[in-house]
Amino acid sequence: MGFLKNFFQNVFQEEDAQAQALASSFEHLSKDELEAHLGVKKYGSFTLTEAIRPSYDLKVVPRQGYRHDAYHDAETKTDLPVIMAAASHENLFELFIELLEPLGNVVDVVLETSHSRDGAGHTDLYREHMDMPVLLSTLWDFEDLLTNDGCTGIAVLNPQIPQEVQFDEHKLLIVYGQELRSYESILETYGVGSDEALRFITEAEHVHSSSEEYAQQFEELKMRLGMDATYG
Repeated sequence: MGFLKNFFQNVFQEEDAQAQALASSFEHLSKDELEAHLGVKKYGSFTLTEAIRPSYDLKVVPRQGYRHDAYHDAETKTDLPVIMAAASHENLFELFIELLEPLGNVVDVVLETSHSRDGAGHTDLYREHMDMPVLLSTLWDFEDLLTNDGCTGIAVLNPQIPQEVQFDEHKLLIVYGQELRSYESILETYGVGSDEALRFITEAEHVHSSSEEYAQQFEELKMRLGMDATYG
């Protein structure tokens, strides 16, 4: 992928504050400096997908691992355990598929998109009661989109457990729910170890990349999943 071309011509979507920070991080770079930075995929043993790049100052250097966190539900006033993980491109999608196994045979699916250029932000599309084998087959067919498009994210959940696995636009893996030990075991099997000091690419300036081709593929995925309703 021509990352520099995407930087200038395709979809880069961030919150307003991050967009301002992005300008300050990149505005003084020459074209060659920018192209060289955006062309870097590998940091040590960690390989990025095409979806995202860190800021030029590398305040967060991408690396593999997971850490624990908590999501505070203001409505119920409870804290939900969370695992956040970053995995190298080589095993990322296969690891995501493996993390879906504990969710069971029937799940709900949420697709997230920020392909729109109208400033509307993210749109979430919801599909209930999908058979896991059908979902997995579809996901494999769209591996490239889900792995390399910085404007596509997906979450798979079982409200009956309840647990959720998210593969977000930054290509982070996020698991929500109680009793998450089975997910930790899967991560560790893939060499993604616990590191409570780990910082993620989302915790500093960063840029997303997409294309018209990926936007079209997203529409195909949406149809394959039978999604026609907005969620949340």
